[in-house]
Amino acid sequence: MSKRRVVITGVGAVTPLGVGAELSFERLLKGESGVGPISSFEVAAFATRIAGECRDFQVEQHFPRIEAKKLDRFTQLALVAAKEALDGSGVKSSQFDPTRAGVVIGSGIGGIAELEAQDKVLGERGPDRITPFFIPKMMMNAAAGQISIYHGLEGPNFATASACASASHAIGMALRAIQYDEADVIVAGGSEATVTPLAIGGFCALKAMSRRNDDPAGASRPFDRDRDGFVMGEGAAILVLEEAEHARRRGARIFAELCGFGTTADAHHITAPKEDGIGPTRAMQIALRDGGVDPAAVDYINAHGTSTEYNDVVETLAIRNVFGAHAPRIAISSTKSMIGHLLGAAGAVGAMVSALSVARGVVHPTRNLVNPDPRCDLDYVPGAAREMRVRAALCNALGFGGHNACLAFRSFAG
Repeated sequence: MSKRRVVITGVGAVTPLGVGAELSFERLLKGESGVGPISSFEVAAFATRIAGECRDFQVEQHFPRIEAKKLDRFTQLALVAAKEALDGSGVKSSQFDPTRAGVVIGSGIGGIAELEAQDKVLGERGPDRITPFFIPKMMMNAAAGQISIYHGLEGPNFATASACASASHAIGMALRAIQYDEADVIVAGGSEATVTPLAIGGFCALKAMSRRNDDPAGASRPFDRDRDGFVMGEGAAILVLEEAEHARRRGARIFAELCGFGTTADAHHITAPKEDGIGPTRAMQIALRDGGVDPAAVDYINAHGTSTEYNDVVETLAIRNVFGAHAPRIAISSTKSMIGHLLGAAGAVGAMVSALSVARGVVHPTRNLVNPDPRCDLDYVPGAAREMRVRAALCNALGFGGHNACLAFRSFAG
């Protein structure tokens, strides 16, 4: 049985740069930063006191108060991004069989804000005062389940959790479901809301985050020799994936074709990447082969680009492993340089950016790349956005646990 083709017909996002996919993308093109001092809790005792918060997201503008109380922040963000993506796609419930429309959402941590809040209730007021909404809000699959309920989507419905590769795995699994005729439409992506005391404290304990507290906008600096760790971010990004003929029949706008997916494991260390880069190398190779993409046609890579010491070097090595002499000709940029690292949602933001880059023929810069690490010697689009034809693009996501995932996109010619 031949695989069916899959296209992207809707995009939605809530990021530290704003509410909306197009708004976030425009601000990325301008090289703006969404990183600032943490405002949601007192941070004086923390080594890192900055993050990419979704400051423009006002819960009351999207949910009635009683409804908002039933949803953790990561689910709220996912629901808003999903609505934008579905509305933008133009797909109506009358145009698809609800049993063949699904939801797959990735998250690295899920409802940690609710976990922290109810742990405090337990300690201060006892178990009888824990809210009955606790488990339904905290559980990792809450975002996927709520999107399904809100929009009446009765097909494949589940969550993926693979740290920073979670959303890429979600999108890859959605791709497979449509390719192999298990669904016609799937809402896929990721959401994360980990700018909380426990999460920030935990990553501070790992000594993984930047401590440039006096320069928030300059703190995330992928591929720069002066980088000192990643910056936490929060947000959600959602894609509407649709079988190509299904989309064409209804005259849908098509951003790009999602054509390939590759996933591997380092089998090396729970937090550190393997220094030979073979895991991400194989993930990219598998995605290219799966999508039937000629490596020489890849014009853009949305890099994992975390701004950590080893990740940037290993990812650069992996790109060189895959593309050889073509590697220096590929435009590569890190979205995390402007919004921070959205953990389990990072791959979804990268996928959104990749699709829009293919559709619009422009790629955003890598912010704060002032003094390139000599070991990171490729074209990371420093300085300003670049208008260019993007025939094919890759999006990398590399997560704690040694998880590697790569998505392949190309322009859709019909």
